[in-house]
Amino acid sequence: MKKSILTVLASFFFIAGAMSQISTPQASPAGSVYSKVGLTDVTIDYFRPKVKGRKIFGEGKDYLQPYGETWRSGANSGSKLTLSTDVQIAGTKVPAGEYLIFTVPGKDEWKFMLYSDLSIGGNVSAYDKKNEVVSATVKPTKLGQKVETLTFNIADISEDNTSANIQLAWDDVSIKVPMKVEFDEVVMKEIAAKTKVNPTNYIVAANYYYNTGKDLNQALEWVNMYLAEGDNSKQFWNVHLKAQILAKMGKKKEAIETAKKSIEAAKASPQGDFGYVKRNEDLIASLK
Repeated sequence: MKKSILTVLASFFFIAGAMSQISTPQASPAGSVYSKVGLTDVTIDYFRPKVKGRKIFGEGKDYLQPYGETWRSGANSGSKLTLSTDVQIAGTKVPAGEYLIFTVPGKDEWKFMLYSDLSIGGNVSAYDKKNEVVSATVKPTKLGQKVETLTFNIADISEDNTSANIQLAWDDVSIKVPMKVEFDEVVMKEIAAKTKVNPTNYIVAANYYYNTGKDLNQALEWVNMYLAEGDNSKQFWNVHLKAQILAKMGKKKEAIETAKKSIEAAKASPQGDFGYVKRNEDLIASLK
């Protein structure tokens, strides 16, 4: 009985002690950056050290991170990159998954590495090259304005959503590592499967073919199939898409006639034309 009371009291004081702990800001707070690139979810989770007046990158032991030494690219347990699909990073194919980010800073070049064994965290002494998935050399950029807190970014996403840069910036230095994604095969499979069960996907497929320069005859067939359904021909924005496809095919007369139909439908819309009257007028002007 006495032992049971002591056990209960010990548990009480442990819980009470835990509840009474004071929360204070971390010296290197946790951070996370996310972006969709194409169809790929890209996330970087990391801890963000501050400069705090220290010398960060340079030659010799006076610097927090001397040139030529492997760095966990952050504080605490290091930095982790998560990819939802296979990608290419600095020209190397990287399977979907989670990876630690390591770097080796240098004056004229940095090494950027991805590491598959997450169990080592930020322990650079446990680094084993057999678990290295990527090892690439990149050129650092000198920043005009210092970055006080380490910052990762998924930058420079291309207009066609097929590429981006993984950027690290701290103190007066920034590096960018190129990343490429593939999604065409996935989209094509979905078009083949989903247009059969949902006619709305015809317009999505037509849009994709138009924007990526694929078979315009197929794009026109799909847009016609969609516009023939119910009252879809009143959707002036999709009629405008048809006009764009015809224009790209070199069928100027048909494109102008279709653009005029889009203008009529846009002007008749009680919700407004959302700028499509001008878009069609501009398209017509470009074809004359």
